[in-house]
Amino acid sequence: MKPLHQIIRKPLVTEKSNLMKETDNVVAFEVGMSSNKVEIKKAIEKAFNVKVQEVRTLIVAGKIKRSGRNSGKRSNVKKAYVTLADGTIVFFGV
Repeated sequence: MKPLHQIIRKPLVTEKSNLMKETDNVVAFEVGMSSNKVEIKKAIEKAFNVKVQEVRTLIVAGKIKRSGRNSGKRSNVKKAYVTLADGTIVFFGV
């Protein structure tokens, strides 16, 4: 198995993810592009000592950005929405 920091990049703390966390017990993470659902599930369970019920993933396409004549593309990002069966994950001690 890959190291945890290659599978789980960072938690996504937005209004949408906070609402999903409060109502449906779903937590959102940015994950590595090469990680699959099984690896994500094992990494979350190992890192946060919780029981994962379901993992849903999606890839968000990077936007094309311009600065004058120059243009470039942001990297694609893979997100994982993790439904927790038992326990909660507290990110900021609140």
